[in-house]
Amino acid sequence: MAQEPKERRNWTDGELDLIVADYFAMLNDEATGKTYRKAEHNRLLQRHIDRTEGSIEFKHQNISAVLLKLGLPRITGYVPAANYQKAIIPAIDRYLSLHPLALHPERIVEGLAERQGLFIDTPPPLLPLTPSKADMERLVRKFNPVERDFRNRRLGRDGEELVFHHERQRLQQLDRPDLAKKIRWISEELGDGAGYDILSFDASGKERLLEVKTTVGADLTPFYITRNELSLAAERPEAFRLCRVFDFSAHPRMFELTPPYRLDSRRALLHHPRPKRCIGNEARLVLPENPVTITGDEIVGRVA
Repeated sequence: MAQEPKERRNWTDGELDLIVADYFAMLNDEATGKTYRKAEHNRLLQRHIDRTEGSIEFKHQNISAVLLKLGLPRITGYVPAANYQKAIIPAIDRYLSLHPLALHPERIVEGLAERQGLFIDTPPPLLPLTPSKADMERLVRKFNPVERDFRNRRLGRDGEELVFHHERQRLQQLDRPDLAKKIRWISEELGDGAGYDILSFDASGKERLLEVKTTVGADLTPFYITRNELSLAAERPEAFRLCRVFDFSAHPRMFELTPPYRLDSRRALLHHPRPKRCIGNEARLVLPENPVTITGDEIVGRVA
């Protein structure tokens, strides 16, 4: 585990506010494709906060670790370092409270759904569950990434559109333009009650029922799953596929999970064909205290 360069004094709130704002400025430049230099940002910060290059670098890595928990993008190259000073959490809280657009980086970049291609990844490995500290849990509850993604209709629609175009390109590349023309965006045509979003096909013409879950965060970002979706997965395991689109605002990638799924004694959603791979840390399915209903489709819980 990376260790912070030792200094005799803790970072002040003012210093933390400056470095958090600097981080988000670089993140915004990265999202919009604007060229920036991390080394130059580091030098400018040294003039204002009298910290070493290594200390500033490590604090940027701390910010990456917190944003990972919040289901938000991080700057490429700043690998998350979780052993952070406690004061970094309220500093990020202050920034996000004053700049709510930072919670929706997908709004900064237009035309993501028209990008050519979608990188297909493997499901993330099952990781040991490590409980968060109380202050981090409060921050995650305040800026709940699961609820944020679920309520974000535009993000969900854009993710579905990206997969819709990807499926068409895939079938065209497989020399099946006839099937590419038959792909239907079901949730756009009929609403959300079908239990899946996109009707596609494999190369032989067999149906693929794709349920798309999209986040601007990393592959381990939790998400809600509904009773209707789990029911359809059980009824049509040969056709149902859960498509997790992640890192949407920067470099959209996706992995698929194939049924059958089951809930273990801890209410974990397990993926039978790859028992060592699932969604998120421990992939536990947690029943919410107050289940919400969206267009009549009851939420069973969240994959977290």
